[in-house]
Amino acid sequence: MTTRTIVPTALGALVGVLWLTGCSDPAIDTDTPPTAEPRAQTEPPPTPRTEFRIPAEDFETDTAEGQALFVAHCAACHGTEALGTDQGPPLIHRIYEPSHHSDLAFYRAIALGVHQHHWEFGDMPPVPAVSGEDAAHIIAWIRQQQRAAGIE
Repeated sequence: MTTRTIVPTALGALVGVLWLTGCSDPAIDTDTPPTAEPRAQTEPPPTPRTEFRIPAEDFETDTAEGQALFVAHCAACHGTEALGTDQGPPLIHRIYEPSHHSDLAFYRAIALGVHQHHWEFGDMPPVPAVSGEDAAHIIAWIRQQQRAAGIE
């Protein structure tokens, strides 16, 4: 191999390793993850949106409004304090720290749903009743709760 082929090959291998380590089993790197059976689907999940809107950068979020919206739209699965239930994972957990799950990941999950990947609760359906502005308030409240728990 020449230097021209070694460098791209090494970079490709490094990217592959970094990608794979991001898909690690949370049971390995967490203290005691919640356990639950995947939730039963009693009705078809809502159809995901094909697009979603993120509020302007200068949009002012309201964490009290975010908490109320969270309780109305998210608490059935994630608990009223976002600590998880037998239907969904805790969001006040280091897996959801901003460096691993950005705010954009939360917007996408709310608008489009998300496939099960860290926990075994089943896929999260989209939440079409939550607008981009509502999502911003919810995310601000979740981040506030995470910071209070030492998750930055």
